[in-house]
Amino acid sequence: RRVIMGKKQLIINNFIGGIAWAFGAVIGVALVVSLLGLILKNINFIPYIGNFVAGVIEFVINKNPGLIAK
Repeated sequence: RRVIMGKKQLIINNFIGGIAWAFGAVIGVALVVSLLGLILKNINFIPYIGNFVAGVIEFVINKNPGLIAK
């Protein structure tokens, strides 16, 4: 069975479907990111990342002393 609808109705249906898909994607990403943040917070993984980044910055500054504004 084939459903025939006008261009206006087709555009409206696709627009509403796109909004629903985007809303679902935003909610899904928010849930995943918040769960990941909660897990990382509970296993105290963040200080290791901070120490690693500080080490990289220190290495770059030591190898390129001209990068520091005087």
